[in-house]
Amino acid sequence: MPQVARTDVEGALTAFPAVTEPANGRRAAAVAITLVERDGRQGIWITRRVPTLRAHAGQWALPGGRVDDGEDAQAAALRELHEELGVELGRDRVLGRLDDYVTRSGYVIAPVVVWAGAEPPVRPNPAEVARLVFLPLADLDVEPRFVRIPESERPVIQLPVLDTLLHAPTGAVLHQFREVVLHGRPTRVGGYEQPVFAWR
Repeated sequence: MPQVARTDVEGALTAFPAVTEPANGRRAAAVAITLVERDGRQGIWITRRVPTLRAHAGQWALPGGRVDDGEDAQAAALRELHEELGVELGRDRVLGRLDDYVTRSGYVIAPVVVWAGAEPPVRPNPAEVARLVFLPLADLDVEPRFVRIPESERPVIQLPVLDTLLHAPTGAVLHQFREVVLHGRPTRVGGYEQPVFAWR
């Protein structure tokens, strides 16, 4: 896959009006889709959550967490990137955002796209991160699977990467990133369901 330029990513996100969802009693959260370059290849960071966390333990996730009082989604995503991976980037590295994803567990997740450039040193927080993976964009450029379940009219999205299947919200967010940023296709994710095991 050819390299993607920062200006092209920013342009694709600017041309894509992200859908924001009201909290309506849910908790606001943000995740960072961080573009990094390693050994001449571009990719993103994805983490495996430690098995001792109270929520979604052991799952693959993007660096992220709750939006604190006084923060916006950009600030929260950058703070979580620093807290989880030890990487501190300024707001000038934020390129844009994708659609909010409303989870069954009561969160409204805002995906923020961040430009890191050449991969900086990382210090994963052992209290939160069991494993950090560099996922090349070429490996992310895959077609998702959609599965029907009796509990919902919406299809469950499954993204076949990392020798496993990523479900929503992470799978949905990364699929939209692939569609909007890598292919310029205005794809929405509000119609994609999570598997039942992630509803709590």
